[in-house]
Amino acid sequence: MPVSFPALSPPDARPLRQRLLRSGLLLLGVLAWVALGSWVGYRWNERAGLENLSAVANERLELYAATLESELARYAYLPSLIAADADVRALLLHPQSGAAREAARLTLARIGVRAGASEVMLTDAEGHLLVSSDPNGGSTPAAELAKPADHFARNPGDGSTDYLFVHPVVLEGSNRGRVVLKLNLAPLEATWVDLGARSQSERLLVLDESDTVVITSVPSWKYRWLAPNPGEVGPLGPPPHANGELQLAVDRQLSPSVSLVRVPTGDGALPPRLLRQERALWALGGRLLSLSDPSEVWRQARTAAWGGAAAGALVASLLLYLFFRRRAERQLLQARNALQQAHDQLERQVDLRTTQLRTANDELKRQIAQRVLAEDELQQASKLAVLGQMSTGISHEINQPLTALRVLSRNSLRLLEAGRQADVATNLRTIDEMSERMGRIVTQLKSFARKDSLRQQPVSLALAVRNVLLMLDHRLRHLDVRVVQDVPEDLRAQGDANRLEQVLLNLAGNALDAMASTDGAVLGFHARREGDRVWVAVEDNGPGIDETQMARLFEPFFTTKPAGQGLGLGLVISAKIVREFGGTLRAQRTAQGMRFEFDLAAEAPSPATEHGPASPSEDEHV
Repeated sequence: MPVSFPALSPPDARPLRQRLLRSGLLLLGVLAWVALGSWVGYRWNERAGLENLSAVANERLELYAATLESELARYAYLPSLIAADADVRALLLHPQSGAAREAARLTLARIGVRAGASEVMLTDAEGHLLVSSDPNGGSTPAAELAKPADHFARNPGDGSTDYLFVHPVVLEGSNRGRVVLKLNLAPLEATWVDLGARSQSERLLVLDESDTVVITSVPSWKYRWLAPNPGEVGPLGPPPHANGELQLAVDRQLSPSVSLVRVPTGDGALPPRLLRQERALWALGGRLLSLSDPSEVWRQARTAAWGGAAAGALVASLLLYLFFRRRAERQLLQARNALQQAHDQLERQVDLRTTQLRTANDELKRQIAQRVLAEDELQQASKLAVLGQMSTGISHEINQPLTALRVLSRNSLRLLEAGRQADVATNLRTIDEMSERMGRIVTQLKSFARKDSLRQQPVSLALAVRNVLLMLDHRLRHLDVRVVQDVPEDLRAQGDANRLEQVLLNLAGNALDAMASTDGAVLGFHARREGDRVWVAVEDNGPGIDETQMARLFEPFFTTKPAGQGLGLGLVISAKIVREFGGTLRAQRTAQGMRFEFDLAAEAPSPATEHGPASPSEDEHV
């Protein structure tokens, strides 16, 4: 009986078009991995390089700012001393006296020589020159003398930059004149120009209050007006003394104070794009800018891009290897299964054939036996040979309480000097507790993101108020503020202790700022429970806020404080924290001042404390 076996088809028996399409898709996948690796390597290395360059430039910017400010601070006190001189006051009392004018001139000349100032001048209250340390009568333009505050000025002689210190002279209760001390900044600027010539990777600019470049390491930019970019707040046009405009167009904004800018095309010695950083010179009324060359960063980023491409190719190769290995294993398994089927079919055929042979053999034996029996019965038969033949079968896959710390540290030093060891130990324990709490605050990233996830748990409101009062203790004593606490000791709310104290600290700090000039200042903390909500309020008896400003109270960067004393973000941050707690921060005018109130989810009361007595109000004088 013939034996048949299943046909084994070859694993690669596919149409040519399908195989070419599959190969093309694999090639596109490899190229995509190479491009992705190149892009990731370039972007990651560029970002890290720009951050490192920004950090280094920021340190150097602080050094240059400190050098400029310390250089000018050496002369800042002289105008006030000169204003107290007897010869100066005599001339202002008798401006027509020739003897008084000569005595004042000699005094100004002597002080100017000793101090190293370029020129010392005395003007009347309107800025008209009365006398100068310069025997030739001085060269400072009248327009510069008419300015009542310290400022940068252009030297009419050599075009260098001067800084004019202006101090009023008050006699008999009225402003009778001004002392003007002029300091020439040419030596400092020459140092910066030399630095710019030797270092091709950094440029420095000092801008006055009108955004005019007064000091720079790039001579061609001197006295040019820095035009604002679209969206920036600045002067509407260049001042009269500016020598044209300087446009540093923003190419990419990296952070609020760091950006990549394009330099003017006429300055061919400079790279096309520079990293711009700036720092405010608050004491001088200007800004300090640095422009760093990021060419090395981009060169390293291009190198990293090649490395990323190689890594992408390696990953793609590994994926291809795994793909073809799985494919080969699958084909091998198919062939093994086919072979096992053929083996099983052959075993069945052998078993059937063996059974047939055994049956035929048994029949042959029977016939032989019959024949032997017949021969035995035949007595006279010849001997027969019987031949018999027998066959045998085959068979094995993945982030203010710092002030309080400073105050406690200073108090500890004083207590240590006084030998009050126990008080020092108490302060140190408090410092330790606040340091631990600060560690929990700092643990406020994202931050992804600073946005540090929010972990809500029962928080004691009385303890939070005490912690805030501890951090504000120095200001409370200084302003002689009476603190009213109406916060039950057993009242607890759901929230984060650190963020809740941040909200209370912001609200209390704003209240103290508002009551800075209030007699009998009172700061109140109140809390009460209504159902499943806890209402917390901070109020003061300050002057309050106008109705016209109430609508903008929670807008970012809106502040009622004088310029330089607030960013207008405290209430915005506090409102955001309260929203994260599931509440709302509200502000309202009262008959005595202002009241800020917000609500929180109350802690679920336990059977033992649900009907407990509330703590009495606490009224203390700090």
